[in-house]
Amino acid sequence: MSYNHLTTFERARIETLYGQGKPIRAIAEKLQRSPSTISRELKRNSQKESYQSEYAQEKYNERRLNCGRVGKWSSELAGIIQEKLHFTWSPEQIVGRLFQGSISFKTIYRWIYQGLLVNQDLHVLRHKGKRQKPQETRGRFNVGTPIRKRPKEIRKRNTFGHWELDSVVSSRGKSKGCFATFVERKTRWYLAIKTPNRSAASMEQAIKTLNERLSSGAFQTATVDRGKEFACYRTIEQDTDIKVYFADPYSSWQRGSNENANGLLREFFPKKTDLANVSNDGLEEALSFINNRPRKCLNWKTTHEAFQEELLHLI
Repeated sequence: MSYNHLTTFERARIETLYGQGKPIRAIAEKLQRSPSTISRELKRNSQKESYQSEYAQEKYNERRLNCGRVGKWSSELAGIIQEKLHFTWSPEQIVGRLFQGSISFKTIYRWIYQGLLVNQDLHVLRHKGKRQKPQETRGRFNVGTPIRKRPKEIRKRNTFGHWELDSVVSSRGKSKGCFATFVERKTRWYLAIKTPNRSAASMEQAIKTLNERLSSGAFQTATVDRGKEFACYRTIEQDTDIKVYFADPYSSWQRGSNENANGLLREFFPKKTDLANVSNDGLEEALSFINNRPRKCLNWKTTHEAFQEELLHLI
């Protein structure tokens, strides 16, 4: 990349390492940055000796915006936009979060096509016009509470703590490596947990792991398909306070948030990827990209911001 500013992911890493009590030089070595860079970042963006990456990124964006006018192209503006494009934000997300009323997302597309941004590299644009291939048939079962009995407030996304679940698998013949994936319906916050296979036992362990991590009340229901990995639903309902609802057969739109989020994850790990070889750091980085994009449906908040706000309400 042509810029040297700290990125969103680097700030998240600083927050994690600094919170663990790591010294500045150790953090700098981990990020392959100068210790003075890390020191300035902490002094400039810490609050009461606490460093939060979201706050630091907001302050950075404010400072960059004050460098010059945003109503027309400039090298400063191009630097901000290019950073977000490299972090997989769409032009509409960039404008919605940073430049409402100043420029149009169509202007960003035009600048890309004209070669004024990212050297006319269209690969930075996430949408490539590709249609997903039909999913392979999986083992299914005809038991469980159907989605039509799910309360209406869950469907309308009015309440927090209701999740959609699925699994992402390696290409057939590659390996049994798999991700159990979770999306909170109201905030669209997305999580993936590595599992050794797509068995019911592996899914049960992943669900219980997430439930243990979350605050009380943050995981109330799960909406799933009829894949064999969810045959564990009886144990989940017995051992936890989670109620499981099953979507209708061949109705992926009833779990649209999860289907969409899995598609975003596939941009980082295409279908030919052996998911067993994906490192925890690599998966964490991909999830950080996805959860730190502003969303139009959230009034340009990120899913991370929306999720953290809801957690505060549970305290």
